[in-house]
Amino acid sequence: MRIAIVNDMRMATECLRQVLISSPGYEVAWVAKNGAEAVASCLRDRPDLILMDMVMPVMSGAEATRQIMAQCPCPVLVVTSSLDTNAALVFETLGAGALDAVKTPVLSSGHGTADVDEFLRKVDMLHRLSSGSVECVQSDIAETPARAYTSGNPMVAIGASSGGPSALEIVISGLPADFAAPVVIIQHIDPTFSHELVQWLDRNCALKVQLAVAGERPRVAEVFIADGQGHLAIGDSGVFQYQTVTDGHAYRPSVDVFFDSLASNWHGDVTAVMLTGMGRDGANGMLALRRAGHTTLVQDEASCTVFGMPKAAIEVGAALDVLPLECIAPALVAQLGHTSVRKAI
Repeated sequence: MRIAIVNDMRMATECLRQVLISSPGYEVAWVAKNGAEAVASCLRDRPDLILMDMVMPVMSGAEATRQIMAQCPCPVLVVTSSLDTNAALVFETLGAGALDAVKTPVLSSGHGTADVDEFLRKVDMLHRLSSGSVECVQSDIAETPARAYTSGNPMVAIGASSGGPSALEIVISGLPADFAAPVVIIQHIDPTFSHELVQWLDRNCALKVQLAVAGERPRVAEVFIADGQGHLAIGDSGVFQYQTVTDGHAYRPSVDVFFDSLASNWHGDVTAVMLTGMGRDGANGMLALRRAGHTTLVQDEASCTVFGMPKAAIEVGAALDVLPLECIAPALVAQLGHTSVRKAI
């Protein structure tokens, strides 16, 4: 696997180089000191993966990612020494097309190997996803009738991955403060960023945004985001619960797990939305929901950063309608209206 390093800090670059060359199967394709160099290098020699810093001279990591995705698409992993202070830049870069973000590994006896192990896990997973060697786990729920539900009790469930943060902002900011349903978001994201994603979206929309907490019920006119520590699901009593992450699911948190749980356990109407993302997560779960008579919407190819997840949903016949990103929020408002005119939970 040929990996490029984009970083203006010599120490960070050398650390990344040492981690890669000490791991079988990885080699450094080239090194760039800023975003402009990265774009030019990628046009000449496209690697299997780019490790992208965010704060650099000449051109930022977000702009470099945007140009790379437009001119010579390549998997990009954001690597930064400070996840907390750079949260806004992380989401901007993810919105530009980066697949994930991870902390810069530290080669020091005082830091142990946890951050190195996590870094290598991310690199390996992105390589498997981009090469198509990872398949979603087929759920039995998609092949069996879902539990009957009563009209009303609406919920909006959204799945997203690569490019998801910016797409989610557009959708959620288009919903009114008295929106007539709870909104639950399953965004593939490192657990480190779960709280930052909540804060980022909460600042940019009228609805209250929070992490989904085990044991609580979804509430109307509020947005709940799955914590990346586990797979979010709806239990048979209608409350949130988390399932342990296993090797069976390549994505964390899993859209399929949540959609399947809705098809099995939610006593009400569901509108499932699939936004931009790499891979096939959510396609089977969305199919289960459509077979049960629920509404299923997917983002169209032209407005996606990565068309993988919406395309997979279309291919299995799970999509009831395909819409440009800017049309999704208006469609949800037209369907569900406001709490004053629509029965909700």
